[in-house]
Amino acid sequence: MIKILPCNSVSKEEIFARTETVVPVGEIVSAIIARVRKEGDKALLDYCAQFDKVTLTELKVSQQEIDEAFQTVSPKFIEILQKAAENIRKFHAQQKRQGFQIEEANGVVVGQKIIPVDRAGLYVPGGTAAYPSTVLMDAIPAKIAGCKDVIMVTPPGKDGKVNPVILAAAKIAGVDQIFKVGGAQAVAALAYGTESIPKVDKIVGPGNAFVAEAKKQVFGVVSIDMIAGPSEIMVIADGKSNPAHVAADLLSQAEHDKMASSVLVTNSMDLAQKVAEELERQIPALERAEIARASIDNNGKIIIADTLEEVIEIANEIAPEHLELCVDEPFTYLEKIRHAGSVFLGRNCPEALGDYFAGPNHTLPTSGTAKFSSPLSVDDFIKKTQYIYYTKEALDEVAGDIAYFATQEGLTAHARSAIIRTEDPNQ
Repeated sequence: MIKILPCNSVSKEEIFARTETVVPVGEIVSAIIARVRKEGDKALLDYCAQFDKVTLTELKVSQQEIDEAFQTVSPKFIEILQKAAENIRKFHAQQKRQGFQIEEANGVVVGQKIIPVDRAGLYVPGGTAAYPSTVLMDAIPAKIAGCKDVIMVTPPGKDGKVNPVILAAAKIAGVDQIFKVGGAQAVAALAYGTESIPKVDKIVGPGNAFVAEAKKQVFGVVSIDMIAGPSEIMVIADGKSNPAHVAADLLSQAEHDKMASSVLVTNSMDLAQKVAEELERQIPALERAEIARASIDNNGKIIIADTLEEVIEIANEIAPEHLELCVDEPFTYLEKIRHAGSVFLGRNCPEALGDYFAGPNHTLPTSGTAKFSSPLSVDDFIKKTQYIYYTKEALDEVAGDIAYFATQEGLTAHARSAIIRTEDPNQ
């Protein structure tokens, strides 16, 4: 049963606090990474046999496998994937940046170039569920950014094949190469390269604790998107909201895993009680009822606040991954939301819209990191290079200032490099 708590009886830190068992994986992951660096493909094939229980002779997914998978997926789902991909492209195309150049009258030129990373690596989870949505959300921004090579890794099934819907989504999204490998070993392969898998510049995508730890350990060798925690949703709802709808939205995150957190914040005790009842009615009907039950019992909360303004204050302090505003005139509250991964406005905007179809990215900051980080975007697949041009006359005008600045930092060689250009070479 979900807990119903008055706002003044629970601290802000407790709202998304989770009941968890921490499993130390650092040493295991370090050993896996070291072996992949040393043995390359051999280590990957051995780990496939050990962890995925499948014997492979080839890691790369062939074009024939991709084409055959595309044909086995239902035409209706292909059409839906294509619609979703178009929405994602349309949204992310607006994020594409342009460089700039500033030209001064004295001949000085300064500017900035926007350059895509050459090679992006996408980690797509396998295991208990297939996530073609992750493929679309990760690959499409990379392609829009202009990455030359988008490499995907994903665990094989027991038959040694990749789930057909994953391959279909990859084809629609424009993924360039796909490899049958998962876990920390896949992250290591992307970071350092093997005989089959090219080394990438950036790794994005969610995964289990081993994948998250591996991304953490290879950061610096490559860039990563984020270290994502368990899923979380905060629903802000007033007394006019439909309790069945609110309960369904809370469960949309609770079914992800037992560590997921679902929180309702409302100023209506009547809604709170009805949502609690709806949760009890809806959970048994879910295919992942056991997972949702554990998530709601251990981490679910309903917080009763006095006013919606107080609720907004709580939301900004918590900075949730997903934030629903099930209220009248939601756009009036949007300006007051400063910290959230993605905001869902109104009573007809379930979080699932963002997961699959609307276009904004579903790879979002968790665990309060929305206070300082952003959803996955085209920006994650670009880098910036600055450039400077000065004429001799322009440098002569400022060389003294540069030298004086440098000497204040005790860096006389810096100072000399500017001054030497102003001296007469004949003296």
